[in-house]
Amino acid sequence: MSYRVAVRALCEFTAKAGDLDLRFTPSPTAQEGMAGHALVASRRGEDYRAELTLSGEYRHLSVRGRADGYDPTANRLEEVKTYRGDLTRMPANHRALHWAQAKLYGWLACQAFALAEIEVALVYFEIGSQRETVLVERHGAEALKAFFETQCERFLAWAEQEVAHRAERDAQLQRLGFPHGDFRVGQRQLAEGVYKAARLGCCLQAQAPTGIGKTLGTLFPLLKAFPSSALDKLFFLTAKTPGRQLALHALQRLRADAPLRVLELVARDKACVHPDKACHGESCPLARGFYDRLPAARAAAIQRGWLDRGAVSEVARAHEVCPYYLSQELARWCDAVVGDYNYYFDGSALLHGLTLANQWRVGVLVDEAHNLVERARGMYSTELDPFAFAEVRRDAPVALKKPLERIARQWRALDQAHGEAYQVLDEPPAAFLASLQNAVSAIGDHGVENPAALHGPLQTFYFDALQFCRLAESFGEHSLFDLSRTTGRRGPVSRLCLRNVVPAPFLAPRFASAHSTTLFSATFSPRAFYRDLLGLPAATPWLDVASPFAAEQLDVRIADRISTRFQHRAASVAPIVELIADQYARLPGNYLAFFSSFDYLQQVMARLVEAHPDLPLWNQARRMDEAQRDAFLQRFVEGGRGIGFAVLGGAFGEGIDLPGERLIGAFVATLGLPQLNPVNEQLSQRMERLFGEGYAYTYLYPGLQKVVQAAGRVIRTREDRGVVYLIDDRFGHAQVRRLMPSWWTIGRA
Repeated sequence: MSYRVAVRALCEFTAKAGDLDLRFTPSPTAQEGMAGHALVASRRGEDYRAELTLSGEYRHLSVRGRADGYDPTANRLEEVKTYRGDLTRMPANHRALHWAQAKLYGWLACQAFALAEIEVALVYFEIGSQRETVLVERHGAEALKAFFETQCERFLAWAEQEVAHRAERDAQLQRLGFPHGDFRVGQRQLAEGVYKAARLGCCLQAQAPTGIGKTLGTLFPLLKAFPSSALDKLFFLTAKTPGRQLALHALQRLRADAPLRVLELVARDKACVHPDKACHGESCPLARGFYDRLPAARAAAIQRGWLDRGAVSEVARAHEVCPYYLSQELARWCDAVVGDYNYYFDGSALLHGLTLANQWRVGVLVDEAHNLVERARGMYSTELDPFAFAEVRRDAPVALKKPLERIARQWRALDQAHGEAYQVLDEPPAAFLASLQNAVSAIGDHGVENPAALHGPLQTFYFDALQFCRLAESFGEHSLFDLSRTTGRRGPVSRLCLRNVVPAPFLAPRFASAHSTTLFSATFSPRAFYRDLLGLPAATPWLDVASPFAAEQLDVRIADRISTRFQHRAASVAPIVELIADQYARLPGNYLAFFSSFDYLQQVMARLVEAHPDLPLWNQARRMDEAQRDAFLQRFVEGGRGIGFAVLGGAFGEGIDLPGERLIGAFVATLGLPQLNPVNEQLSQRMERLFGEGYAYTYLYPGLQKVVQAAGRVIRTREDRGVVYLIDDRFGHAQVRRLMPSWWTIGRA
């Protein structure tokens, strides 16, 4: 069995040395990089071959890649690198890596064209000046072959280990049995759907009720499909920490019978050991010599196999390397990776980038996928703050005063031309974007010449402006450009926002890159709503798993004599207090009460304390940290009594598991509709224009999804019993009732 490796991946494994160095370097955008490569190719002769696919073998190692260009007239193989600023500031270990790539391609070209020798060139193309710096070496084919074989030999032992691991892994996965013996009701149906999608190589939308074991019901069949579908990796993506922990727990059970390497990816700020230090060898001891110590750390980690946050930290500590960047390296060598949505769906996502670079066949599982719409909107939105910009202008170096003043003039022109409190324009003005791009280039150049000067607000503004420019390049009907008026010291100013409203154009290529993607949730309907907004293929199969729960397990009651609309809030407090107190008196136990805002929550809670001072109450607070959230949940114990107050759509509205008597009921005192404000009204208009469903896509569907999720906290197993009160007259409307789970039997309170 041969092992496939890309030229770049091979060189990064064998030729990277020295420090981890993440000091500011103004790199070109992806579009600028592609344009730079195209411009270099256009300057060559007619016979020049750009993007030349080359491959070679060494023993059972198959090396493949795409060289940037070959000029048969000059007999020159070129490796093109785009950059900004001063080339002399490029770290030496970067240059060494580039030469290694160029020389590997040089040998592959010699082999392909039967050449006795060849010129190997590094072409450094500076984006700003569009000048090339060409470094040339002439090598004989035999010398390049020896270099190629040396690199392959360094990698071969690792490749042999990987081939053996994969063979053993796939053999064990073929024999893998379901860890609980029998599937739960509905779990088998879900598992069969995931397995079929993996075999067919397609996406799947799966709506499966809470409590059937969706995590294990998706992981198990996808792992079973690895051998027959020739999958390389499994990515389990979550919106929140609890989902990540459930996935790790399930994988721990599964790897008891199969040699799986499992990695947990965590955010940089949670993994960093030295948050007070910069990521380079002159500042952080874990960055100094990082690549020299990486091979031993990598080998030790792979030997362990189980690489959750704690395990990665232990290996990193033992080998004195950065745990965050060690985990990014380990993503290349693990079978299953568990992490946040952003690791695959964000614009610069690690796992998506590795998938493309290594041509992996990946199976992607998207947990609680109803969250992906809002999360993806955030990934592809950005804004510019006028007050932050004013601070940058005030303290900017002299060299940057003029380009920043050009932005200020264009910004003032926008303010003067558009005086409304909130306004949407057809597109970002070209003159403003030009001034912003000019400033980005100027700040980047200044940062290259004065690295120490680029920090704090100036650096933050640089990255914000760069993101603004990048998103403006792909502006279309999927986004809004809006101005929100606010008052500064010198009068009205506007916050400028590129606001994504339909993530589909950005997410569709991510689904196409995966062999199979299953998106699943207990609240994933209407089907078309999520398909339209997420960009799923039109032919994506839909699976609606029947609920394992009986209607008599959950007593759903609508309190339709109460209105929770904003104008009726004050009048609603007393009847809500009476309803909660009456239910608790009839059946004491643990309850959750959900409200549309912290203010509303506090009003009802204060009146309940006043009327029933002996009733145990606790509440969600603004900006609770992880420890505080855990303390809130720990109040829900078997046999306990009391009411926890929470905000609908917050940390306690989904993703928490309180089976049995830990939770026997819930009160939902809101329809969950997003606020009626100018932004949402613009969103509604755009949804109406694109899909003919303005109100439903903007307000009704997102609101009811939160309500059903909150109600889903009550019944977690087939033995649970509970009650849910839906408090608002609109819950009785036919359009709303149709969006509730079909197994519910609904009565009046």
